Formats: sequence, structure tokens, C-alpha cells
Amino acid sequence: LLGIVVVVVVGIIIWMIAIYNKLVGLKFRVGQAWSDVDVQLKRRYDLVPNLVETVKGYASHEKKTLEEVTKARSMAMQVTEPGEKKGEAENFLSSTLKSLFAISESYPDLKANQNFMDLQSTLSKLEEDIQLSRRYYNAVVRDMNIMTEAFPSNLIAGRFGFKRVEYFLLPSESERDVVKVKF
Repeated sequence: LLGIVVVVVVGIIIWMIAIYNKLVGLKFRVGQAWSDVDVQLKRRYDLVPNLVETVKGYASHEKKTLEEVTKARSMAMQVTEPGEKKGEAENFLSSTLKSLFAISESYPDLKANQNFMDLQSTLSKLEEDIQLSRRYYNAVVRDMNIMTEAFPSNLIAGRFGFKRVEYFLLPSESERDVVKVKF
């Protein structure tokens, strides 16, 4: 009888250690996944000033749109944690970039400018990379949240301070589109 109790207790301890280790691993994966998203976002932020300067050379009287893009970039850079505010800031930046590309339709010389075309191409690739990174981040967050909320792993998660993690979501369906770049 004592042997059975010892086996059960050892089994429970091993199970608790396994759950704890899985939670620790997920916590690190969430951090790494967010870091990947953040790297892609920073690459986009770095591209925006070059894009604005290129457009400014051809469409200087589109000052309001150029200022909006710059403002949106600043706002997006200020929100560093995933969640609703980050999604809103990124959506605002995406919508202002869409406006910037719409301006280019009115300026054939700008549209034909090699630097502008290169920036468009780079931005399009970055948008795809951001989307892929965001999907991976949200998948890891989903796994972490399941572990922190599902019984019985939630008992271990709660005991050791593992918390639910925020998804990096975009508020509306229309804003989920990647910035469309036309050549």
C-alpha cells in the first residue's frame, strides 16, 4: 500500500514538473515570438521616413497626408506591448500608408521613380513578414492561454504566477488586409 502511495505521489510530482516546464517553455516562446513581430515592425518603422521623403519630393503639397503618416509611425513606435492598443496603432499606420500609396496614383513621375518602387516592394514584403510573425505569435499565445486556463494545468499556472497573455489582434476585418502595393 505504501508503495502505491509513493508511486502516485512521485507521478503527481513528475506531472507537476512537466506542466511547469511546459509553461516556462511557452512563456519564453511568447517572448521570442513577440520579439520577432517587433523586429518586423521596427523594420517597417525604419522604412516610413524614406517613403515620406521620396513622396515629399514629388508631392510636397500633400503635407497633411505626409504628417499623418509620420504621426502614425510615432504612435505605433510608442506602444511596445502586444494587445489592443498596439493593434490600433498599427492599423492607423497601415491606413495612413494606404493613403500615401493612393497619392502616388496621382503622380506618374513618383510612381515611376525607382527608389519609390523599391520602397513599395520592400514594404510589401515587410507587411507579409509582419503578418506571418503575428500569426505565429498569436498561435503561441493561444497555446499559453490554453495551458493557463484549462484544468488541471491552470492549477500549476496559478500557483506559479503564469498569466493569460494578450493576442496581437487587429480590431476590424477590413483592417486586416496587408497594405496593397501596386506597380
